[in-house]
Amino acid sequence: MEQLGFDFGTAAPRRLVRVTPAKLATWTDCPRRYRMTYLDRPSPPRGGAWAHNTLGAVVHNALKALFDLPAERRTPEQAVALVNRQWKSDGFRDVDQAAVYRERAGRWVHDYVSSLDVAFEPLGVERWVSSPTERIVAEGRVDRIDYRDGELVIVDYKTGRHVLTSDDARGSQALALYAVAARRTLRKPCRRVELHHLPSGTVAEWEHTEESLGRHVRRAEEAADEIDLASETLKAGGDREVLFPPVVGRQCQWCDFRRSCVEGQEAVPSIEPWSLLAP
Repeated sequence: MEQLGFDFGTAAPRRLVRVTPAKLATWTDCPRRYRMTYLDRPSPPRGGAWAHNTLGAVVHNALKALFDLPAERRTPEQAVALVNRQWKSDGFRDVDQAAVYRERAGRWVHDYVSSLDVAFEPLGVERWVSSPTERIVAEGRVDRIDYRDGELVIVDYKTGRHVLTSDDARGSQALALYAVAARRTLRKPCRRVELHHLPSGTVAEWEHTEESLGRHVRRAEEAADEIDLASETLKAGGDREVLFPPVVGRQCQWCDFRRSCVEGQEAVPSIEPWSLLAP
């Protein structure tokens, strides 16, 4: 065996844990919600649609469809038409409220596209990127990847009620992991990340360093280790309530699994599906 090159004194390579920013954020917010989302089969019943999620999805889909068109057709008017075509009313109070926000979403994308040089071709739109590190495989789908001045730029669309700042861009683990994964996938440098907030027409940006990206990766690896240990222990017969405890707070109001979580129901009152829309 030694002549064939087998080294029985060497430990087997460490198994890399595949994670997305959504998985990491779910674990950090509430391990019980992580278990219900990714591990329980069958998954517990989810609540109904949330209007703010519907609104965000419509805007994202409209902008994706816009960049699928030839450059000469990427007009503000076409963007509005795509919002109307993609529109859904799931989660809204009634048809009148849905109509108000459909008009608002159309105005957002009209103004946003008016500010863009739509002749440029992004390197990726809704692009899946992936990269191994020492302990994880970081992967996910990026809204848009631009190529400017010899470097990739991560662009994430936002439609929430709060105007974002450079601190939000700097602190976003998702954006940092996208940058790490994009440069591996597309073989180009990537340090800049941007949050494009359509309701306010603002861009929150941050230029990462290798050190700041490394900090985000290390935190992701630590969370992934916790997830992997809890998941493997659960498979071995561990107590799911001990391994995946609930973390209660305001987030329990909009949790998809609220109806299956007594602690969440007791912690905060329920809200209407349209409560998180910007006023």
